[in-house]
Formats: sequence, C-alpha cells, structure tokens
Amino acid sequence: MPKPKKSKKEKAPPKFYSIGEWFGADVTSLRPEDRRLNAVLAISKKVKQRPCPFRPGRMCNKAGGVCSLRQYRRENEAAPITLGEVVTTCPARFFDSGEVFRWVGGVMLGTESPEVLGEIPFLQKLRSEVPQEGDEEPGEGDFIGRIDNILVHPDPTAGLKWCALEMQAVYFSGRSMAWEFKDIEAHPEELRFPTQKRRPDFRSSGPKRLLPQLQTKVPELSRWGKKMAVCVDESFFGELVGIEEVRHLSNADLAWFVVRYELIDGRYQLRPKKHVFSKLDSTVKALTGGIPLPQEVFERLIREKLKSGV
Repeated sequence: MPKPKKSKKEKAPPKFYSIGEWFGADVTSLRPEDRRLNAVLAISKKVKQRPCPFRPGRMCNKAGGVCSLRQYRRENEAAPITLGEVVTTCPARFFDSGEVFRWVGGVMLGTESPEVLGEIPFLQKLRSEVPQEGDEEPGEGDFIGRIDNILVHPDPTAGLKWCALEMQAVYFSGRSMAWEFKDIEAHPEELRFPTQKRRPDFRSSGPKRLLPQLQTKVPELSRWGKKMAVCVDESFFGELVGIEEVRHLSNADLAWFVVRYELIDGRYQLRPKKHVFSKLDSTVKALTGGIPLPQEVFERLIREKLKSGV
C-alpha cells in the first residue's frame, strides 16, 4: 500500500509594502500633482532639492524621499486598499519636532531641554604601535565609528552630564522602490497597490546593524559610568523576542525609547509610547530572536544528518 504523500506546508502569502510617508507627507493625503512631482524627483534622484521636514535647515538625503513604509492589503484587484502601521525607514524621521530628544533627556538626564550633539567619533583605528605621550591627536581619517547623538545637560554646574543616543530605522528587502516611482508617475491620480513585493527587513536592521553597534559601544560606556538610549518605532520593538525589563535605570545597561505614529490633520506625528530599561545580554537575546540549542539536541541533529547523507 503506497504511503500517503506528506502535505506541503502552506506558504505565507507575500507581503506588499510601499510608501507610507513621502517627503514628510502621508501618501494618501497627497494631491495627484504632488504624487507625480514626488515621483519625478525620486526617479531623477533630485531629492536633495527638497528640505527635510523633520530636520530644519537640512535637505532630504534619503534615496527616493521615502520616510516610512506601510503594508498594502486588498482582497482582490477590485477591492479597496487598506494600509498597515507606519514602519520607519529614514532615521531623520525620529527628529520630528525634537520630541525624542525632550523625552530621552527627561528620562536619562532629568531635563527636557538637553543640548543635542550629532555624530561624535567613538571608535578609532587600531595602531600598530602603542600611543606615546606627545603623539598627535587622531585625525578625522582615524575614526571608524560614531555615536548618532550625544545629549548633554545644559546646566554647567552639574558637570558634564550626558548620555548616548542611537536611532535605528528599518531597511527593507525585495524589489527596488524605483518600480513604484515609475508606476506612480504614470498613474498619479489614485493610491496605487505596489507593483512589486518587498517587506521590512528586521533581521538586517536588528542583528546585523544595531546589535554590533550595541555590543561595541554599551560595554565601554558602562565602564565610563554612562548609559545608552536607543530609539526605535513600535514595529521594530515588536520584533524583539522576550526582552527582560529591569525596573531602574541605575541597574540597566541601556534604555529603549519606543515611538508610535498618530495621524493628525493628514500628517503622521511622532509620539512617545514607552521606555524600557534592559541589560545588554537580554538585548542580545531579544535581537537575535533565539538561544542556543542544548548540546544533546544539536548532536542529535548532526547524527540525523549523517544518517540521511544530506
């Protein structure tokens, strides 16, 4: 009697993500002429002609001018499009109205008006010889790593009281956004369903990008008696598995500041959601999303592989 065939595991339906905010505006609120102009700028790679809506005095430096993505859903081609939550793709998005700096300053430094310094060098190249007294200070080319922002307490009588702040947006994997820009340029009059598949790549953004930064910087900052703050949006934080919270900042290695987005008058505005204090080892486990298998389980898998010859 023939053995019954094993049923194939059903694949999850593909996810389609496209523009959430474009040059700071909710894509659904844009007029057709604005959609087309944005598409033309994105295709021609002239986004630097537009000011960044979140960093006054600076021009947009995000390829395509896309600040965030959202998931696009519909039952069929004739059905209306529904959109998922905002997923931050540009770090400049976290600068919105200075809200994050006030929040982090209040929690970490006891002031909602910290001085904000950008991209301070932190790592320098290893030298083949031990530095000697009187050697030149390292130059710009000697630095290989920076901290996104340093927040400093404005009161000089408090001494140099500061904390570090990293902001982590999300990369995406899948087809280039250029496909969507071309489609929108040709059809600016309506909200378009994505022509190609793509999704937020939390694996690249977390374990591959953010984790090495934390593993390098947090221990050294801790030795100095300083703390690291990390700002992410709620979609990113929702991907962390089993992070262990500690009650007090004094017992933590770092603090997570999780933001949400609220649609007000046709524009998404960044709002604090929660802050979470944690230890570095808990953060490592949460970002990697797993723990090592027990040795006996791992070795059983080895034996099964040897037996199957695969």
